[in-house]
Amino acid sequence: MSSSALSRDFTQGNIPKQLIRFTLPFMASNAMQVLYSAIDMMIVGKYVGPDGLAAVSQSSQILSFVTMLCLGFSNAGQVLISQALGAGKKKELSRIMGTLFILILLLGGVLSVLILAFRTPIMQVMNIPQESWDMAMEYLIICGAGLIFTAGYNMVSAVLRGMGDSKRPFLFIAIASVVNLVLDILFTGMLGWGVAGAAAATILGQAISFLFSIIYLYKHREGFGFDFSRESFKIEGRYAKLIGSLGTPMAIQSGFINLSLLFVNALVNDLGYISSATFGVGMRIDDLCNKVSQGLQFAASPMIGQNIAAGQKERAKKVVWYTWLYSFAFTALFLVAYLCFGRQLFSLFTDDQSVLELSSTFIAAIIWMFPAFAIMRGTGGFITGIGNAKLGMVLALLDGVILRIGLSYLFGIVLGMGFFGFVLGYGLAPYGCAIPGMIYFLSGKWEKRKTLAEEL
Repeated sequence: MSSSALSRDFTQGNIPKQLIRFTLPFMASNAMQVLYSAIDMMIVGKYVGPDGLAAVSQSSQILSFVTMLCLGFSNAGQVLISQALGAGKKKELSRIMGTLFILILLLGGVLSVLILAFRTPIMQVMNIPQESWDMAMEYLIICGAGLIFTAGYNMVSAVLRGMGDSKRPFLFIAIASVVNLVLDILFTGMLGWGVAGAAAATILGQAISFLFSIIYLYKHREGFGFDFSRESFKIEGRYAKLIGSLGTPMAIQSGFINLSLLFVNALVNDLGYISSATFGVGMRIDDLCNKVSQGLQFAASPMIGQNIAAGQKERAKKVVWYTWLYSFAFTALFLVAYLCFGRQLFSLFTDDQSVLELSSTFIAAIIWMFPAFAIMRGTGGFITGIGNAKLGMVLALLDGVILRIGLSYLFGIVLGMGFFGFVLGYGLAPYGCAIPGMIYFLSGKWEKRKTLAEEL
């Protein structure tokens, strides 16, 4: 099987049709990822209660932080793969993949060790409510030990995205979600293992998903141009440098945003476990819109990367415009659903009336975030696709540290708005990334940049 049979050429053809067809599997895949996390909270909320709900929520945020660090380097590999394809440099793909595989798996292993070694101070910094402390620790230890499987899945998905394949990542996360659901019901519901059962179900689901993805790559090794021989699994300095120079800002970018979430979580946790549980559930619902619409960004990035590397800048611009069109339409639909059925969405996770009463406060504050997210789908895919990771890092610093932390503290503490203020500050911060990114795209200054493909 040739590599062309497994890759897609986005440098020609109908852009809106290509974008939506490429996007839909990503949206479904990301929805599955949200469902994957939500299943744990739903079942724990029903069988353990709000203290268990807060435990899963807080530990999940810590794990999400380190996962996003791995994802930053995986996305760097995706950009290199898409630009190599766009420039017709298919011989370099095998070396890029081999280097990426080793780097990501090593990173996943190191982060796993660090989480286990520093689990207590990490949780102390997070201000985990005392009622949830022991359960949160259980969840963090079990899931932290299996972080390498999460890193491995994200690595394989990045390779497939770079090649223009959005269907297989959906299949692999669907497998993980089904396994997680079945084991969650068995471990937490039937066997009564509580939060530890949810954590075990999560790790087993991720491990099986990673195994299936590796089997797929191995069976199609000729088509990918990667033979899985011992000699292929090595770090080549040239490509490691490119992945590092591109991935480090991307990892820092993801880290800043997740770090800000941990900070806001810590502020909310001071208000008690009801506020903590409400914020945790709200973040899962917010993830549904965020991650699903992020499918547009995932699709736009390799499409833009291929066209930039092929010298088709006008076509790359059109990808951004259509991404904005689709993302605003999707965001509007979700916003209406959120406003009309917000309490019902919260009730999927818990029956606790205190949490359900506080949900209206969360919704009133978080809805200001949605227009910014719609803008970011186009600008985020664009900045990643052209390989300008340093700009992405700067914008993430503005969003995650200066605004998200600053505004949450300002509204919640300084102005005394409490829970509403913490969520409002969190929701307004993305404009610090969305608006400058849009200005950069519209300015046209990026057209003078040297492409990454020229360095391969």
